[in-house]
Amino acid sequence: MRRRRMGALSLSDQRSPFVGKDHNQNAVVVDEIQGLIKVYKDGRVDRSPVVQNVACSYGPEADVASRDVKIDGFNGVWARFYVPKHQANLPLLIYFHGGGFCIGSAAWRCYHEFLALLASRAGCLIMSVDYRLAPENRLPAAYDDGLTAVKWVRQQALNGSEEQSWWWSRCNFSKVYLGGDSAGACVAHHVATRLELPGVSQGTTIIKPFCLQGLILLQPFFGGEARTPSERNMVQPSNSALTLTTSDVYWRLALPVRANRDHPWCNPLAKGSTELEYLKLPSTLVCIAEMDILKDRNMEFCAAMKQAGKTVEYVVYSGVGHAFQVLYNSPMSQARTYDMISHIKSFINC
Repeated sequence: MRRRRMGALSLSDQRSPFVGKDHNQNAVVVDEIQGLIKVYKDGRVDRSPVVQNVACSYGPEADVASRDVKIDGFNGVWARFYVPKHQANLPLLIYFHGGGFCIGSAAWRCYHEFLALLASRAGCLIMSVDYRLAPENRLPAAYDDGLTAVKWVRQQALNGSEEQSWWWSRCNFSKVYLGGDSAGACVAHHVATRLELPGVSQGTTIIKPFCLQGLILLQPFFGGEARTPSERNMVQPSNSALTLTTSDVYWRLALPVRANRDHPWCNPLAKGSTELEYLKLPSTLVCIAEMDILKDRNMEFCAAMKQAGKTVEYVVYSGVGHAFQVLYNSPMSQARTYDMISHIKSFINC
């Protein structure tokens, strides 16, 4: 099966911001993930363009149209839509990208290609949200932006503007899903905890047709102070998208200053987090990578959800690591990505 791959492509026509900036040569670096992000003592942040940004006009799937839309000009929140061209009454997936809350973009080529493929194969309309990043905007900024995006969609469902009719007129707002990978899966989960089900509550009235039917969490980037066996023992290759060291740095930069990894915004199972049984959560699909350091933590989350009486199903994809669906080019990762898309399609259409 032929496929355009969504590899992490280095830019050939741009230099890393880590190189050639004289004003940074004597600056004090206070935190860093090598090759990805540097944080300086004076508050400046440099991010390396390790993945190419692409315009919405780039069309990897001939049957999917894409456009960018501004959601919140004040906070810079925007979204990229993926609309199958010859279908109507489509389920809507509101998707949040990964990147440890510190890097990533809805314009990244790897996400653009993966989500265009997902929209085409799963038969759904996708809204990919670009939210504020840490450490400039620590949590709950990303969670707030996610909620802002959902409220914007709700408004379109109630009183859609003619300007946006190109997508909402093709959408079935009674079948809305929240999803994301890695940090984006955390955004989806936390946004869902702040919504009322089966619709979005406004006062005592359930607003329809907007109805959240499910969560789709791809390798959710939950954390905690106590190490799980997979965090302690899972050997990662040199090109791994997530190691224990990088995970710790991401959380250090994303959480409020002096908070630890048992903060509720990081660890939904920690003491002090709202117990899952008291949360109104829809049916949830969790996609887990066998070689991911987060495997055991993802499994613990699924077990806790079931214990709390929630409807949850999970799939473990063998032989692949964190973010395999967007960052790796191997035949195995491609095969597992197609498997994942099939599972997502079945979940959306069940």
